[in-house]
Amino acid sequence: MIRPMPVRDRTLVAFGRNVARIRTERGYSQDKLAERADLDRTFVSGIERGVRNPGIKTVLRVARALNVSVAELCKGVDS
Repeated sequence: MIRPMPVRDRTLVAFGRNVARIRTERGYSQDKLAERADLDRTFVSGIERGVRNPGIKTVLRVARALNVSVAELCKGVDS
């Protein structure tokens, strides 16, 4: 039986795009962001693709690693 691909949550996708955009602006690779935030690179990848739902502590770690506010990471994110 073929299962349809799950629909990604728009909120997570928008958040992930913000993370990826800011990371790129800073010139960081996913590896570097993961190291700075003390996360696994595959988790960072999942956040950026909108398939991971990070908890508030992880969001704070990502914000600190990118030197931005949580509000900046959440710009344009609707629920």
